[in-house]
Amino acid sequence: MTTSSSSKPWVAEYAPGVPHEVPPVAVSLYEFFAESVRQHQSSPALEFFGRRTTYGELQSDIDRAAEGLRRLGVRPGDRVAINLPNCPQHIAAFYAVLRLGAIVVEHNPLYTAAELERNFRDHGAKVAIAWRKVVPALQQLPDGVRPATIIDVDLVAALPMKMRLLLKLPIAKARESREALTEPVSDTIGWPELLAGGTIDPAVPGPAPEDVALLLYTSGTTGAPKGAMLSHANLITNAQQIVAWTPTVSTPGAVVYGVMPMFHAYGLSLGLTYAMSIGAKLVLFPRFDPDMVLDAVRREPADLFAGAPPIYQKVIARARERGVSLQGIGLGVSGAMPLPLDIAAPWEELTGGMLVEAYGLSETSPALIANPISDRRRVGWIGVPISSTDVRIVDPEEPTRELPFGEAGEILGRGPQVYLGYWGKPEETAETFVPADDGGADWFRTGDIGVMDEHGFIRVVDRIKELIITGGFNVGPSEVENVLRDHPAIQDLAVVGLPDATSGEAVVAAVVLAEGATLDESAIRTWARERLTPYKVPKRVVAIDELPRNILGKVLRRQARLGLLESED
Repeated sequence: MTTSSSSKPWVAEYAPGVPHEVPPVAVSLYEFFAESVRQHQSSPALEFFGRRTTYGELQSDIDRAAEGLRRLGVRPGDRVAINLPNCPQHIAAFYAVLRLGAIVVEHNPLYTAAELERNFRDHGAKVAIAWRKVVPALQQLPDGVRPATIIDVDLVAALPMKMRLLLKLPIAKARESREALTEPVSDTIGWPELLAGGTIDPAVPGPAPEDVALLLYTSGTTGAPKGAMLSHANLITNAQQIVAWTPTVSTPGAVVYGVMPMFHAYGLSLGLTYAMSIGAKLVLFPRFDPDMVLDAVRREPADLFAGAPPIYQKVIARARERGVSLQGIGLGVSGAMPLPLDIAAPWEELTGGMLVEAYGLSETSPALIANPISDRRRVGWIGVPISSTDVRIVDPEEPTRELPFGEAGEILGRGPQVYLGYWGKPEETAETFVPADDGGADWFRTGDIGVMDEHGFIRVVDRIKELIITGGFNVGPSEVENVLRDHPAIQDLAVVGLPDATSGEAVVAAVVLAEGATLDESAIRTWARERLTPYKVPKRVVAIDELPRNILGKVLRRQARLGLLESED
């Protein structure tokens, strides 16, 4: 028997009440959100360090931000960069851009100027909405790449009044906290100034469901970052799929913790789209800090908590240290990397809830596969295809050949949440699809190797792609190699991922030293830290005599990785 999608054995594993299909999309994501506002006008939409924003107040900010952007010349199809941590202004900015039919481009607010330059050269955004701490990096971009208009966001302004007053105290701790959140900027437009010009005219046309709503930069199946184009319909569909999959949570008034960053597909889908679509209260964390999470749990536990395994591990450890109860947390969803049993079991014991693993990619909006929210779930498996989704396992060398149950092959998926393609890269887009043999949509190649059993449950066993997934973030080895290769002590290198108990994988650089050079691991890591986001900086640098290469001279990263693993045994 094969994994033929025509039989869909996985639907028998769905939790009670979960539909096999979700309805087709007929509106834009902005209209989808606006309908939620109409239904939950006075309900809390956001909470930020205890300060609440209702859906009606959020809609007002969105309408005013949209008018401000329109006056700045933002038009349908324009790209607008968002460089913000999780904060109320992020949600307002996201939907304001969509209201105009423009395209949101999400960025990690910790990116260096060099990392930002690569993306800005590609998408060409002329307007950026950025955290004040990020503004200097944007202003370092060269002429022609630097956005013409930068709207600066002061996170302090979103805090409760009491916290704002405390930050003004003339004491060292208050000064340090204030400096961590904000800094003086110039040659920008302040967020309050953007909102000061009134609300947008309802007659201004909005986008269509098939229009591009979002660019998420991902290394995909290669190491070069590319902008995955997600349509309004892609994002709404995935929100509806998550709603369908979580019937015990998906009710107005549910509390959803926004722990995962919203510039990441995982955090964006659970926060910006799913939570807002069901009238939930989204509790925002500008960065992950287990103490912040525990303080929020003491105020009001989450009905839905989404995170990567290291987040669960750290919350468990800190809760035990502080003696804080986690009871009352409902459903935990783990993604971005495999979920170990030694994290799932204690989490469920401490919370009384369930922790299930799910799987997705930026190109699939992101949810594609998930464990059923029932006693049928399996720890160590990523689950079954979600509603309106087909998955098959194929021979990676001959991707039109489907493999039998139990045989390892590449995971292919299709459904209405699958992306439109990579921004400006039609050839690389084409490489990610396999033509369908049944008249349906083409199959998306995930680049992951998995096994499906006769019930439709899938387990990931390897990756074709050489991406490193550390703490839930994708790191393209070539990007790190290109930075380290300029270090004077390094002649050549290979960057690989090695197992790490804390982050899943650690970024490790195997380097061949230049003639006469000695290994100074600290200096090399400092060099990398000045040019890369912290999670991309190698955790270790190991000197080796030579790198394994194929007959054409290409470095064989897999063999380099195996060599490092063997040297540690």
